[in-house]
Amino acid sequence: MKKLILATLFLGISFAAFSQSKSVDGLYQKYKSNEDFFHLDIGGSFMNFAKGMNIKLDEGKTQALANSMERLKMFKLPVNAQTAKSEFSSLQKSLQREKFDLMMEISEKKNGVLVYTKGDRRISDIVVLISDNSGDFMIIELQGDFDSKTVADAGKSIH
Repeated sequence: MKKLILATLFLGISFAAFSQSKSVDGLYQKYKSNEDFFHLDIGGSFMNFAKGMNIKLDEGKTQALANSMERLKMFKLPVNAQTAKSEFSSLQKSLQREKFDLMMEISEKKNGVLVYTKGDRRISDIVVLISDNSGDFMIIELQGDFDSKTVADAGKSIH
């Protein structure tokens, strides 16, 4: 009986460690049937995909980040700017309720990038919210096992 309890506990922890944000998935599910919905979902080893497409990554932090990635999900909200802005605001609040931390915020006029992470020393989920002055809003979610120092260093290189 103890072995069964331990095995169940281990599986639960494993699934929780690599689960995606329920808020991001909820927003994805809401719009996925819209004919104007653009999305990209890449599972498996990102590096194998990048090599197949001849994508060249900088050595060091960017490559380490890509090697840690297990899944990339990206989508653009297919609604007008006002509705998308409202959805973004709701998503930000939901991410905070899910214990995501705002790691980085970059803004210039109506353009902005927000980076949320979940985890301390090891990060399991990164959510990037991008808005631009044309009213487009995009969400990128990276799942994997990321070192927080590597993520922070990669973020610093954006400036």
